[in-house]
Order: sequence, then structure tokens, then C-alpha cells
Amino acid sequence: MTRTTEGELAPEDVLVALADPIRREVLAILARDGSATSTSLAAGLPVTRQAVAKHLAVLDRAGLVHAHRAGREVRYEADLQPLKRTTRWMDALAVQWETRLNAIKDLAEGPTGP
Repeated sequence: MTRTTEGELAPEDVLVALADPIRREVLAILARDGSATSTSLAAGLPVTRQAVAKHLAVLDRAGLVHAHRAGREVRYEADLQPLKRTTRWMDALAVQWETRLNAIKDLAEGPTGP
């Protein structure tokens, strides 16, 4: 995992974790329903519990889920802060590109007026 200068996970870690549709679905379920076990998550997905556990490990490394023990169970909860940081980074990147594209457009269209 890549870290920023502030010690946070870099946006690409979140984007890599969310590249898989099953991981996106797991995160959506956890965000909607709260905590769940890998067994309960697998019951509603077209993959095995072992596959869900592997997907949860990827989401955990990206900081998008956190595991905690509840008796004999390991329950997972969504943490959307890394996703929010990634969204802010993407918004800033969009502004930069918009500025660059407007500058190219202005150059291409040339000066206006007499």
C-alpha cells in the first residue's frame, strides 16, 4: 500500500480495492447494513465465504473496512473516510484538468476581437 506524505493511504489504493465489482458490493452492503461477518456477506453474494474473506482483506488494506471480534465471530464494518479522501482528490484533479483544457481551448481558438 502506498502512503501519502501525511501518512494516509494514497487514492490509488482505494481505487484498486474498488476495481472489483464484488468488493464494491461488499462495501455497499456494509455501508448500508452496518457490521457483518464474512459468512453473512457470502450468503447474499455469488462467491464463497473464502472469496469474501479475501475481498475483505483487500478492502481492509485499503482502509475501507475494519474487523473486530465479537465473541467467536469476526465482524466487519465500513469506513468511508478513505473513499471521501479519494473523492476530494478526484475533484481536485478534475479542476486541474478543466483548467488545462480551458487553456488549450483558448490557445486553439486564438485571440478574439479586432
